[in-house]
Amino acid sequence: MDSLPLDISHPAVRDYLSLVRLQVLTPLSLLINIAALVVCSVIVKPSVGSIIKLHPTSISPSPSLIAAYVVAIFLGQIGYCILLVMARKPETKTTLVKGVGLSLVFANWLMALWVITWVLEFFLLSTILLGFLVLCLLYSNITLLIYHPPTYSRPLDMALIHAPLRFFLVLPLSLLFPYSLFITLGLFYSPGNPEDYGSFAWPGFGVTFGANLVGLIVILMHRDVVWAVAATWICASIWSARPKPAPVYITVILFTVLHPLALLGTLLYRRLTNREGRIALPNDEEHDTASSGRRGPREVDAEVLWGSS
Repeated sequence: MDSLPLDISHPAVRDYLSLVRLQVLTPLSLLINIAALVVCSVIVKPSVGSIIKLHPTSISPSPSLIAAYVVAIFLGQIGYCILLVMARKPETKTTLVKGVGLSLVFANWLMALWVITWVLEFFLLSTILLGFLVLCLLYSNITLLIYHPPTYSRPLDMALIHAPLRFFLVLPLSLLFPYSLFITLGLFYSPGNPEDYGSFAWPGFGVTFGANLVGLIVILMHRDVVWAVAATWICASIWSARPKPAPVYITVILFTVLHPLALLGTLLYRRLTNREGRIALPNDEEHDTASSGRRGPREVDAEVLWGSS
Protein backbone atom coordinates (compact mmCIF):
# COMPACT_ATOMS: atom_id res chain seq x y z
CA MET A 1 0.00 0.00 0.00
CA ASP A 2 2.91 2.36 0.74
CA SER A 3 4.09 2.10 -2.87
CA LEU A 4 0.82 3.50 -4.26
CA PRO A 5 0.94 7.12 -5.48
CA LEU A 6 -2.23 8.05 -3.56
CA ASP A 7 -3.18 7.84 0.07
CA ILE A 8 -5.91 5.17 0.12
CA SER A 9 -7.01 6.27 3.59
CA HIS A 10 -7.98 9.72 2.33
CA PRO A 11 -11.82 10.11 2.27
CA ALA A 12 -11.81 11.62 -1.22
CA VAL A 13 -9.82 8.68 -2.57
CA ARG A 14 -12.16 6.18 -0.92
CA ASP A 15 -15.20 7.95 -2.39
CA TYR A 16 -13.58 8.05 -5.81
CA LEU A 17 -12.83 4.32 -5.71
CA SER A 18 -16.41 3.65 -4.57
CA LEU A 19 -17.70 5.64 -7.55
CA VAL A 20 -15.49 3.67 -9.94
CA ARG A 21 -16.78 0.42 -8.42
CA LEU A 22 -20.36 1.57 -8.97
CA GLN A 23 -19.57 2.55 -12.56
CA VAL A 24 -18.63 -1.08 -13.19
CA LEU A 25 -21.06 -3.05 -11.02
CA THR A 26 -24.26 -1.08 -11.66
CA PRO A 27 -24.36 -1.48 -15.49
CA LEU A 28 -23.28 -5.11 -15.08
CA SER A 29 -26.11 -5.84 -12.65
CA LEU A 30 -28.58 -4.09 -14.96
CA LEU A 31 -27.46 -6.21 -17.92
CA ILE A 32 -27.85 -9.37 -15.82
CA ASN A 33 -31.33 -8.27 -14.78
CA ILE A 34 -32.38 -7.48 -18.36
CA ALA A 35 -30.90 -10.74 -19.71
CA ALA A 36 -32.65 -12.84 -17.06
CA LEU A 37 -36.00 -11.16 -17.71
CA VAL A 38 -35.74 -11.47 -21.50
CA VAL A 39 -34.76 -15.14 -21.35
CA CYS A 40 -37.50 -15.98 -18.84
CA SER A 41 -40.10 -14.01 -20.80
CA VAL A 42 -39.30 -15.12 -24.36
CA ILE A 43 -37.34 -18.37 -24.32
CA VAL A 44 -38.34 -20.26 -21.17
CA LYS A 45 -41.75 -21.96 -21.05
CA PRO A 46 -43.82 -21.28 -19.05
CA SER A 47 -42.77 -17.65 -19.23
CA VAL A 48 -43.17 -14.93 -16.63
CA GLY A 49 -46.47 -13.81 -18.15
CA SER A 50 -47.71 -17.39 -18.44
CA ILE A 51 -47.21 -17.93 -14.71
CA ILE A 52 -49.52 -14.99 -14.04
CA LYS A 53 -52.20 -16.53 -16.28
CA LEU A 54 -51.75 -19.97 -14.71
CA HIS A 55 -52.20 -18.62 -11.18
CA PRO A 56 -54.97 -16.01 -11.30
CA THR A 57 -55.74 -14.19 -8.06
CA SER A 58 -57.96 -11.31 -7.04
CA ILE A 59 -55.04 -8.90 -7.67
CA SER A 60 -53.60 -10.42 -10.85
CA PRO A 61 -52.22 -7.69 -13.14
CA SER A 62 -52.14 -7.37 -16.90
CA PRO A 63 -48.82 -8.91 -18.06
CA SER A 64 -48.46 -6.42 -20.92
CA LEU A 65 -48.85 -3.36 -18.67
CA ILE A 66 -46.41 -4.78 -16.13
CA ALA A 67 -43.94 -5.52 -18.95
CA ALA A 68 -44.19 -1.87 -20.04
CA TYR A 69 -43.65 -0.78 -16.43
CA VAL A 70 -40.49 -2.91 -16.20
CA VAL A 71 -39.21 -1.43 -19.47
CA ALA A 72 -39.67 2.03 -17.93
CA ILE A 73 -37.64 0.89 -14.91
CA PHE A 74 -34.83 -0.28 -17.18
CA LEU A 75 -34.86 2.97 -19.17
CA GLY A 76 -34.59 4.93 -15.92
CA GLN A 77 -31.66 2.80 -14.82
CA ILE A 78 -29.90 3.33 -18.13
CA GLY A 79 -30.12 7.07 -17.47
CA TYR A 80 -28.80 6.43 -13.95
CA CYS A 81 -25.80 4.53 -15.36
CA ILE A 82 -25.07 7.39 -17.76
CA LEU A 83 -25.16 9.82 -14.85
CA LEU A 84 -22.72 7.59 -12.96
CA VAL A 85 -20.17 8.21 -15.71
CA MET A 86 -21.00 11.80 -16.59
CA ALA A 87 -21.53 13.28 -13.10
CA ARG A 88 -19.26 16.21 -12.27
CA LYS A 89 -20.88 17.92 -9.29
CA PRO A 90 -19.59 16.75 -5.89
CA GLU A 91 -23.14 16.72 -4.52
CA THR A 92 -24.28 14.37 -7.29
CA LYS A 93 -21.33 12.05 -6.77
CA THR A 94 -21.99 11.98 -3.04
CA THR A 95 -25.64 11.10 -3.67
CA LEU A 96 -24.61 8.27 -6.00
CA VAL A 97 -21.97 6.84 -3.66
CA LYS A 98 -23.51 7.39 -0.24
CA GLY A 99 -27.19 7.74 -1.04
CA VAL A 100 -27.67 4.80 -3.42
CA GLY A 101 -24.38 2.94 -3.30
CA LEU A 102 -24.59 -0.80 -3.88
CA SER A 103 -28.28 -1.05 -3.00
CA LEU A 104 -29.34 -0.73 -6.65
CA VAL A 105 -26.79 -3.38 -7.62
CA PHE A 106 -28.23 -5.77 -5.03
CA ALA A 107 -31.77 -4.88 -6.16
CA ASN A 108 -30.97 -5.83 -9.76
CA TRP A 109 -29.43 -9.12 -8.68
CA LEU A 110 -32.42 -9.89 -6.47
CA MET A 111 -34.86 -9.16 -9.28
CA ALA A 112 -32.89 -11.38 -11.68
CA LEU A 113 -32.95 -14.22 -9.14
CA TRP A 114 -36.66 -13.64 -8.57
CA VAL A 115 -37.44 -14.00 -12.27
CA ILE A 116 -35.60 -17.34 -12.36
CA THR A 117 -37.34 -18.72 -9.27
CA TRP A 118 -40.67 -17.40 -10.59
CA VAL A 119 -40.58 -19.36 -13.86
CA LEU A 120 -39.38 -22.42 -11.93
CA GLU A 121 -42.47 -21.95 -9.74
CA PHE A 122 -40.51 -21.83 -6.49
CA PHE A 123 -43.05 -19.41 -5.09
CA LEU A 124 -41.90 -19.45 -1.48
CA LEU A 125 -38.35 -18.57 -2.52
CA SER A 126 -39.74 -15.95 -4.93
CA THR A 127 -41.67 -14.32 -2.11
CA ILE A 128 -38.59 -14.24 0.12
CA LEU A 129 -36.51 -12.67 -2.66
CA LEU A 130 -39.18 -10.05 -3.29
CA GLY A 131 -39.23 -9.27 0.43
CA PHE A 132 -35.49 -8.61 0.37
CA LEU A 133 -35.93 -6.57 -2.81
CA VAL A 134 -38.51 -4.35 -1.11
CA LEU A 135 -36.25 -3.87 1.93
CA CYS A 136 -33.25 -3.05 -0.27
CA LEU A 137 -35.12 -0.45 -2.32
CA LEU A 138 -36.89 0.94 0.74
CA TYR A 139 -33.54 1.50 2.44
CA SER A 140 -32.06 3.34 -0.54
CA ASN A 141 -35.16 5.51 -0.99
CA ILE A 142 -35.30 6.46 2.69
CA THR A 143 -31.58 7.25 2.67
CA LEU A 144 -32.02 9.47 -0.38
CA LEU A 145 -35.01 11.24 1.13
CA ILE A 146 -33.38 11.93 4.51
CA TYR A 147 -29.73 12.57 3.69
CA HIS A 148 -29.83 13.54 -0.01
CA PRO A 149 -33.28 15.05 -0.62
CA PRO A 150 -34.24 16.05 -4.18
CA THR A 151 -33.71 19.67 -5.07
CA TYR A 152 -34.63 21.70 -8.14
CA SER A 153 -31.08 23.04 -8.25
CA ARG A 154 -30.00 19.59 -9.53
CA PRO A 155 -32.80 18.44 -11.87
CA LEU A 156 -30.74 15.58 -13.31
CA ASP A 157 -30.40 14.09 -9.83
CA MET A 158 -34.18 14.17 -9.47
CA ALA A 159 -34.78 12.67 -12.91
CA LEU A 160 -32.04 10.04 -13.00
CA ILE A 161 -31.49 9.10 -9.34
CA HIS A 162 -34.58 9.75 -7.24
CA ALA A 163 -37.20 8.97 -9.90
CA PRO A 164 -35.84 5.56 -11.07
CA LEU A 165 -35.30 4.37 -7.48
CA ARG A 166 -38.80 5.40 -6.45
CA PHE A 167 -40.37 3.93 -9.59
CA PHE A 168 -38.51 0.65 -8.97
CA LEU A 169 -39.75 0.50 -5.35
CA VAL A 170 -43.47 0.86 -6.09
CA LEU A 171 -43.71 -2.28 -8.26
CA PRO A 172 -42.58 -4.95 -5.75
CA LEU A 173 -43.98 -3.07 -2.76
CA SER A 174 -47.55 -2.65 -4.03
CA LEU A 175 -47.94 -5.59 -6.42
CA LEU A 176 -45.23 -8.22 -6.93
CA PHE A 177 -44.67 -9.10 -3.26
CA PRO A 178 -48.38 -9.38 -2.28
CA TYR A 179 -49.18 -11.25 -5.51
CA SER A 180 -46.39 -13.77 -4.92
CA LEU A 181 -47.50 -14.09 -1.30
CA PHE A 182 -51.06 -14.85 -2.44
CA ILE A 183 -49.81 -17.70 -4.63
CA THR A 184 -47.56 -19.02 -1.85
CA LEU A 185 -50.52 -19.08 0.56
CA GLY A 186 -52.79 -20.72 -2.02
CA LEU A 187 -55.03 -17.67 -2.45
CA PHE A 188 -55.63 -18.26 -6.16
CA TYR A 189 -58.17 -20.08 -8.28
CA SER A 190 -57.87 -22.42 -11.23
CA PRO A 191 -57.76 -20.75 -14.67
CA GLY A 192 -60.13 -23.49 -15.83
CA ASN A 193 -62.79 -22.21 -13.42
CA PRO A 194 -63.09 -18.47 -14.16
CA GLU A 195 -66.36 -18.35 -12.24
CA ASP A 196 -64.27 -18.63 -9.06
CA TYR A 197 -62.73 -15.21 -9.64
CA GLY A 198 -64.55 -13.90 -6.57
CA SER A 199 -62.53 -16.20 -4.32
CA PHE A 200 -60.39 -14.41 -1.75
CA ALA A 201 -61.87 -11.04 -2.71
CA TRP A 202 -61.40 -9.49 0.73
CA PRO A 203 -57.68 -10.32 1.09
CA GLY A 204 -57.28 -8.70 -2.34
CA PHE A 205 -59.26 -5.68 -1.18
CA GLY A 206 -57.09 -5.36 1.94
CA VAL A 207 -53.86 -5.44 -0.06
CA THR A 208 -54.96 -3.03 -2.78
CA PHE A 209 -56.59 -0.60 -0.37
CA GLY A 210 -53.64 -0.63 2.07
CA ALA A 211 -50.94 -0.24 -0.59
CA ASN A 212 -52.79 2.54 -2.39
CA LEU A 213 -53.64 4.33 0.84
CA VAL A 214 -49.93 4.45 1.72
CA GLY A 215 -49.21 5.74 -1.79
CA LEU A 216 -51.91 8.39 -1.49
CA ILE A 217 -50.41 9.61 1.80
CA VAL A 218 -46.95 9.83 0.19
CA ILE A 219 -48.39 11.80 -2.73
CA LEU A 220 -50.24 14.22 -0.45
CA MET A 221 -47.27 14.78 1.87
CA HIS A 222 -44.50 15.10 -0.70
CA ARG A 223 -46.32 16.02 -3.95
CA ASP A 224 -44.61 12.94 -5.36
CA VAL A 225 -45.16 12.89 -9.13
CA VAL A 226 -43.25 9.63 -9.61
CA TRP A 227 -45.24 7.76 -6.97
CA ALA A 228 -48.51 9.10 -8.42
CA VAL A 229 -47.63 7.87 -11.91
CA ALA A 230 -46.37 4.51 -10.66
CA ALA A 231 -49.34 3.85 -8.36
CA THR A 232 -51.83 4.82 -11.08
CA TRP A 233 -50.03 2.53 -13.52
CA ILE A 234 -50.22 -0.39 -11.07
CA CYS A 235 -53.93 0.22 -10.45
CA ALA A 236 -54.60 0.27 -14.19
CA SER A 237 -52.71 -2.98 -14.64
CA ILE A 238 -54.92 -4.65 -12.01
CA TRP A 239 -58.36 -3.49 -13.18
CA SER A 240 -57.50 -4.09 -16.84
CA ALA A 241 -56.95 -7.81 -16.12
CA ARG A 242 -60.50 -9.10 -15.84
CA PRO A 243 -62.55 -10.57 -14.30
CA LYS A 244 -62.04 -9.04 -10.86
CA PRO A 245 -64.13 -9.26 -7.68
CA ALA A 246 -66.11 -6.10 -7.02
CA PRO A 247 -64.22 -4.99 -3.85
CA VAL A 248 -60.89 -5.09 -5.69
CA TYR A 249 -62.20 -3.69 -8.97
CA ILE A 250 -63.91 -0.72 -7.35
CA THR A 251 -60.88 -0.01 -5.13
CA VAL A 252 -58.34 0.13 -7.97
CA ILE A 253 -60.69 2.16 -10.18
CA LEU A 254 -61.17 4.62 -7.31
CA PHE A 255 -57.45 5.03 -6.67
CA THR A 256 -56.74 5.31 -10.39
CA VAL A 257 -58.71 8.55 -10.17
CA LEU A 258 -57.59 9.60 -6.68
CA HIS A 259 -53.83 9.44 -7.23
CA PRO A 260 -53.66 12.04 -10.05
CA LEU A 261 -56.34 14.15 -8.38
CA ALA A 262 -54.37 14.18 -5.12
CA LEU A 263 -51.23 15.22 -6.97
CA LEU A 264 -52.98 18.01 -8.87
CA GLY A 265 -54.74 19.15 -5.69
CA THR A 266 -51.55 19.44 -3.67
CA LEU A 267 -49.76 21.27 -6.50
CA LEU A 268 -52.68 23.68 -6.87
CA TYR A 269 -52.88 24.23 -3.11
CA ARG A 270 -49.19 25.00 -2.97
CA ARG A 271 -49.49 27.53 -5.78
CA LEU A 272 -52.58 29.25 -4.36
CA THR A 273 -51.22 29.55 -0.83
CA ASN A 274 -47.76 30.50 -2.12
CA ARG A 275 -46.09 28.28 0.42
CA GLU A 276 -42.90 27.84 -1.45
CA GLY A 277 -40.13 26.21 0.51
CA ARG A 278 -37.13 28.32 1.28
CA ILE A 279 -34.23 27.75 -1.04
CA ALA A 280 -30.91 27.36 0.66
CA LEU A 281 -28.53 29.59 -1.27
CA PRO A 282 -24.98 28.40 -1.62
CA ASN A 283 -22.34 30.09 0.49
CA ASP A 284 -20.36 32.55 -1.59
CA GLU A 285 -17.30 32.25 0.58
CA GLU A 286 -14.35 30.97 -1.32
CA HIS A 287 -12.06 28.73 0.57
CA ASP A 288 -8.58 29.64 -0.53
CA THR A 289 -6.45 26.70 0.46
CA ALA A 290 -3.41 27.75 -1.48
CA SER A 291 -0.18 27.57 0.44
CA SER A 292 3.41 28.20 -0.36
CA GLY A 293 4.52 24.65 0.43
CA ARG A 294 4.45 21.98 -2.25
CA ARG A 295 2.14 18.97 -1.96
CA GLY A 296 3.77 15.75 -0.85
CA PRO A 297 3.82 12.71 -3.14
CA ARG A 298 0.93 11.00 -1.26
CA GLU A 299 -1.17 14.08 -0.53
CA VAL A 300 -4.52 14.28 -2.37
CA ASP A 301 -6.10 17.26 -4.09
CA ALA A 302 -9.68 16.35 -3.17
CA GLU A 303 -11.18 19.08 -5.38
CA VAL A 304 -9.44 17.79 -8.50
CA LEU A 305 -10.14 14.13 -7.70
CA TRP A 306 -13.79 14.44 -6.64
CA GLY A 307 -14.84 17.45 -8.72
CA SER A 308 -15.86 20.99 -8.01
CA SER A 309 -19.27 22.61 -8.01
